[in-house]
Parts: sequence; structure tokens; C-alpha cells
Amino acid sequence: MSSSSPSKRKIFNDPVYGFISIPNDLIFDLIEHRYFQRLRRISQLGLTNAVYSGAIHTRFQHALGAMHLMTEAIEVIRSKGIEITEAEANGVLVAILMHDIGHGPFSHTLERSLVEGVSHEDISAIIMDRLNQEFNGQLDLAIPIFRNQYPKKFLHQLVSSQLDMDRLDYLKRDSFFSGVSEGVIGLDRIIKMLNVVNDGLVVEAKGIYSIEKFLISRRIMYWQVYLHKTVLGAEYLLMHILKRAKELADRGVELFATPSFRTLLYHHYSREDFLASPEAFESFLSIDDFDILTSVKVWVNHPDPVLANMCRKLAQRDLLKVEMQNHPFDPTYLERVFSKALNKYGFSPEETAYFVFNDSITNSAYQPHLNKINILFKDGTVKDFAKAFDNEYIAGWSEVVKKHFFCYPKGL
Repeated sequence: MSSSSPSKRKIFNDPVYGFISIPNDLIFDLIEHRYFQRLRRISQLGLTNAVYSGAIHTRFQHALGAMHLMTEAIEVIRSKGIEITEAEANGVLVAILMHDIGHGPFSHTLERSLVEGVSHEDISAIIMDRLNQEFNGQLDLAIPIFRNQYPKKFLHQLVSSQLDMDRLDYLKRDSFFSGVSEGVIGLDRIIKMLNVVNDGLVVEAKGIYSIEKFLISRRIMYWQVYLHKTVLGAEYLLMHILKRAKELADRGVELFATPSFRTLLYHHYSREDFLASPEAFESFLSIDDFDILTSVKVWVNHPDPVLANMCRKLAQRDLLKVEMQNHPFDPTYLERVFSKALNKYGFSPEETAYFVFNDSITNSAYQPHLNKINILFKDGTVKDFAKAFDNEYIAGWSEVVKKHFFCYPKGL
């Protein structure tokens, strides 16, 4: 990691880690780029602040935090005799810095809503290709690392795996800003225990209990924060607002929107269109949380009563009531509540479905079928974390937990 020139030798004072240094000129220039600065206006946790009022941190802060952890991981792995060249170190730092650059407004909440069939990972990859052209090939190594096409596979695992710098930072950061102390993890110890065996990332056995705590914390954070029932209600309300706005736009109804947001509202861009259309690409990279929130505030007074009602609920935090349980809801109960809403609001069945709906969510603490967290023992053997423990409950962490939820307006 080459040093920065004096004019670019900057530091960020991060509330989680303290001072974060910019390792080199390329990193500085990428952070300064308008594509990356946009992340200052993209919330890390969508509408989670409807429940946890302090959770107003941004993707910008998270990306810098993940980069900071990556610098520490590189130093630890090098200290154990694993070669990481200067070019590789720089590449993996750029890869982690750019990993979330494709997020749209409110992060995951509106993913695939503004551009059909395109994930934030797709958009991140497209942006990196564009930046590589702009920076004359300086991302040539970062891109294959990001896409898992580089020979040293452990570098990609540091960026994207079940124990990557992305997850380590967001658990630590989201716990800090939400105030949910159950999410606190032994981050320093986990990084100190990292090693590489047969080109795969491993954790030395001394860190096994820190990994256990990491997975417990992740599970708690998902059910208590990320998938909290009130958070789900708020985020589904925002998704339905956008769905209704696009429906009205398709009919030619006039809607207030910033120019870039209008482009996306009044067009249906497929993945192919998005890749081929500079207008669509630039429009997406010009909108952020503020475009959406400004529109919601204006749409409170829109002539369409369905859109106006939903926007009023979101703006005034008059959120939908959410019931959650482990088994499907009784269809008779769902129909009875739906009928009450029909009679009370006078909307059509299609319109009422914006306010009364049910769905399900799934989560699992550990997914060894995707990629394992491997534990390195003193005798040189490597075992999957779930098999390294002699506890049945840990084996159960890989099971997918499904919960059902039902949303409807209060007072029904």
C-alpha cells in the first residue's frame, strides 16, 4: 500500500474506530469521486431509524470502516508469512471500498424497484468498470478480486464471504448506532486470528469463541434490528409508495419528482436497458434518499388518495400495524381484516392491497453451503466451524428460519 502525497494524506475521525487514514492517492481520488460521495446520502439501514432513532449512519461511513478493517486484516495475514503484494493489497482495498457503491436510495429497501432485475452488486460492478476507464486501468486488479476471478481466492473472501470485512464492520457499526448492544462482536480478536491455508481464509482455533459470538450477534441483529417487525412495516410502506407512484406514472398521471427520479419513475428499465442507456445509468447515480423523501413529502397532498394516504403515514410515522409469527396466518383472519379495510377506506380491492398484505421473511445465522467459516487447529487440520464445535445447537444455525408477517392500518 503506497503512501499518499502530502495533499492527499487525509484522515477521517470515525466514531467507531477513531482515526481512519487514507492509504494512497488512488483511494483518496476514488473517495472524492461523485459516485462515492453519493453514499453520504444513502442510509445504511434504510428506515430502521423509525424504531432505533440513532440508526442514521450512511453507506459512506460503512465503506470507509470496511476499508479500515481491511488494512488491519492485510497486516495480520502478512505477519503470518502469507504473501500479499502491494498491488494486491491496493486491489483488495479498492474492492472493499467499492463493494456497496451500487446501492440505491435507502439501501436494500428499494433494491430492484427503481431498475427491474438489477441488484446493487450488478450496479457496483458496472460502476467499477466505468471508474476503471476513467482512472486509466488502475482498478484492473480490484475488479477481478471483487468478482472472484483472481487466482488468490482468499482476497475475495476478505471482501465477500461469511466472515468478510463488510459483515464485521456493519455488525459493529449498526450495533453502535442503533444502541443494540447484543450486536457487539470481538472484532479485534477475530481479525488477529485470521490466517490463510490452501488459499482459503481460516480462523485460528484460539478465536473460535469469538466466531461463535459473531454468529450469535448476527442472528440477534437480524431479528431485533434488520427484520424488526416495525422496520419491515415502514420499509414495505415505502416500497408500496414507489410501486403506486410507478403505476400512476404508467397511466400518465403527473407526479412531482426531481429530474433524475422522474426519468426512473416514467420508464421501465430492464437490466439490458440499464446497461445500454447512459441516461438510465446517470439518473440512478444522481438520486439518493433525499430525492425519495422530498417526493414523499410532496405526495402527501397528491390528488390520488392511495398515494397520499401512504405518504402521510410514512411522513408522520403513522405506520402500519405488523403481526409476526412462526406459522402462516389463518386465511379467514386475513380476509376478515381485509374486508374491514375495504369498508372503512372505500378503496378498491387492488388499492386496499397496498395497506393490507401478508408476506414472509427468512434468515439463517450460518450458511455453510455458500462458503464455510473454517477453523485452523494447532495440528494443522482445518474444520468447518459447525463441525469444530461439539454442540448440537450450533449445527442448527444453518437451518433457515421462516417467519410470517401481516400488515394492516391501525384501528381496524
